[in-house]
Amino acid sequence: SAGLSGVPGAGPRLQVLTNGLLSTVSRADPGGPREVTGLRCDRAHVAGGTLACLKPVGPLSSSGLVVLDSSLKERRNLPLTGFPNRLRVSASGRMVAWTLFIDGHSYATTGFSTRAGILDTRTGRLVASLEDFSITLDGRPYRNPDVNFWGVTFASDDNRFYATLSTNGRRHLVEGDFAAGTVRTLRDNVECPSLSPDGTRIAYKSAVDADPKKGWRLSVLDLATRRVTALAETRSVDDQAVWLDDRTVAYALQTGDGTNNVWSVPADGAGAPRLLVPGATSPAPV
Repeated sequence: SAGLSGVPGAGPRLQVLTNGLLSTVSRADPGGPREVTGLRCDRAHVAGGTLACLKPVGPLSSSGLVVLDSSLKERRNLPLTGFPNRLRVSASGRMVAWTLFIDGHSYATTGFSTRAGILDTRTGRLVASLEDFSITLDGRPYRNPDVNFWGVTFASDDNRFYATLSTNGRRHLVEGDFAAGTVRTLRDNVECPSLSPDGTRIAYKSAVDADPKKGWRLSVLDLATRRVTALAETRSVDDQAVWLDDRTVAYALQTGDGTNNVWSVPADGAGAPRLLVPGATSPAPV
């Protein structure tokens, strides 16, 4: 395989999964020819020369996190239990975070359970579950056995992160400190945050009328002003969006017949969604 860069001199690439196989396609022609590898993942993400892959669960195999370099050489293999759901690599390539469903398969159902973990690939420090972190909820220390975390996104310092915390029927955006092992709530009804490359905004999905059974809308939160901008995508998006650049977010949507497609939409609320990569999921700029 030619690794992540694809065809030499082909310019910027997008990484996607095609029928579960790691693939790359030209950013200039995302609907065009695809380079498909033999690496099978349920979720994949890439940044800073680090590729992360959550392996599919099979009849005889559980999931696992595989961390590879840009030539697809394996650097770390971590067995995990649960169904792959979210995956992120920090911009530098140092930090990897994942979310698995332990019980249930949907954020719209009650009684689901998730486990989110973080690996520091430089020091080897592994946090198997963010539930071990100290929680400050609305300014006060908080503990509850019903706590779930999912959808981690990293700041550029490889220490601060954002994620979703669910407890007591509410879903919160939290800001975390990896070194200190702490998280604190920032606001309600923010799920699957994704920090913009410039670190100023978070793209996220929010449940319509705070009820996940009604579906999710994509929005962008300005961290300084706390202003929320609803994006032009009006369909229900159950994905952790990725920023293609500081102006555009991309996400996967499933059609009624089960086909997955990658779409993009401007991050300022203008414009309209456009089909980016047909028959694909897990988009990430290489």
